[in-house]
Amino acid sequence: MAALSIITVKCVALSLSLPLAGTYNSAYGYLQLFGILADFGLYAVAIRELSSAQNKGAVLGAMLWIRLGTLTLSLGAALILVWLLPQWRGTPFPLAVTIAALVPFFTLLAGVIRAVFQVHYAMHLVFVAEVLQRIITTGLIAAFAVSGIRGSESVHFVYLFLAFGGVGSLFLLCTSLYLSKQYEKVQMRLNWSVITQLLRRSLPFGLAYLFLALYRQFDVTMIALLRPDFDVQNAYYGFVVRMTDMGFLIPTFLLNSLLPTLSDKQKSGEETSRILGNTLITLVLLGGIAALFAWLWAKPLTLLMTTPQYVSTGLTPGSDTALMWTALPLLLNGFILYAFYVLLAQHRWKSLVSALCIAGITSLTLNAILVPQYGFMGPVATSNVVHVFLLIVLVPFGLRAAPWKIDGEKVVRIVGVLVALGALLSLSAPYVMTEIRGLLGLAVAGVFLVGLISAAGLKGTLIGK
Repeated sequence: MAALSIITVKCVALSLSLPLAGTYNSAYGYLQLFGILADFGLYAVAIRELSSAQNKGAVLGAMLWIRLGTLTLSLGAALILVWLLPQWRGTPFPLAVTIAALVPFFTLLAGVIRAVFQVHYAMHLVFVAEVLQRIITTGLIAAFAVSGIRGSESVHFVYLFLAFGGVGSLFLLCTSLYLSKQYEKVQMRLNWSVITQLLRRSLPFGLAYLFLALYRQFDVTMIALLRPDFDVQNAYYGFVVRMTDMGFLIPTFLLNSLLPTLSDKQKSGEETSRILGNTLITLVLLGGIAALFAWLWAKPLTLLMTTPQYVSTGLTPGSDTALMWTALPLLLNGFILYAFYVLLAQHRWKSLVSALCIAGITSLTLNAILVPQYGFMGPVATSNVVHVFLLIVLVPFGLRAAPWKIDGEKVVRIVGVLVALGALLSLSAPYVMTEIRGLLGLAVAGVFLVGLISAAGLKGTLIGK
């Protein structure tokens, strides 16, 4: 999925002019908050409820009804606002958002079905569905780049590329429904008692995810609201968001996979300190790797995934500047996500929601001050401030919520791996400034990293009992 995302980003950057690429990025960025509202914390609750439910088909049907309702309300509000707000009238943005809305609609419906695979530990089927979806979308967009479309000023290509995303997400939904039949049969009866119970349990975490979205995913929309040149600003910044998404999402996938096991162990009274400790240092390792690449290879990665016009100059910042300064949030994200999921598993939602609420308000306030003057570098600065705040305020709650044990020798080995990787990236950065060299450099760095982890005796020992 990461590789296919890189190809998609590259093809969009090649095929569209800088302002139209910004419109493409802005459309998806605008919908992110409404997608979080539509999720309503249901995915996290779904995993927990499905893992213990006697009648999983009825629970699954109730979750689909809830998701259909929240999607209708949330995306409906998104479309009404985008067509009514005066700053976007006469621009291609409203129609772009309308077409892009197909992606969260189908993807979030498929997300309910994904919980079935996760509970039954059949995530290989999710892999098949997700990768095929990306292949479809990426292949359709890449066909235009391969055909020679370069820097097009035609807005029709924006609409077409966004529609390709809708085609891929519809395929994901259909494939997920088909593959899930071997595990659970959906009962689409309107069981109001089950629906009410799920809504009540998901509400605290819906609030938590909303505030999380405000500090991590609302910045593209803030730029679109506060800058008249939002298309250009989000061209630079939107691709950075796409690049760093993998650094944020991979730990999330890991924790989503861990949540059913952790919940089961806690219910049965089993020891969880070792698995929690291993999870924490794994998240630190993942965050450290992502941070080193963002800081030391900011320019090579920007050139690899976009074009030279996105690189900073002596007078103006570029995508590489923004990417470099996301290194600290990528590093701290692991600690914050650990606290988030431990508190979620422990049902300690008050401290979680309170800390994230303050973070969301802080993010909105700082972005409102910084974006008009500094453009996309405002959200970058804001992200650093908010992540440091959450490290100080939220992480201690998570660390105290459940006992954890960490092997000190393993921590030393992880530090050694990160130091060695940092040295390689720092020394090689000047030599990977072209697309071919960048690809070869990524391959070499990947092999080197795997070798380091194996040599340090960490392979297969980070996440475990």
